[in-house]
Amino acid sequence: MNNEEAKAALAKLIGCEYTAATKAEITKLTGHARVVGPNEPSTMEVDDARIHVVADGNGVITGFRFG
Repeated sequence: MNNEEAKAALAKLIGCEYTAATKAEITKLTGHARVVGPNEPSTMEVDDARIHVVADGNGVITGFRFG
């Protein structure tokens, strides 16, 4: 699944609270094992297989980044 297809699959999660279950759902929907949530550490390396979850101050998902 390329990143555009992944974004389309993940669109239904925008507006949901980011939890461990949501993280597992992201992996299930996209096949990407590297999911980095808000306030979770990650390396500076560019990795197209990694999904960064963007969330607001309340932990509600507002978008996704790749790399």
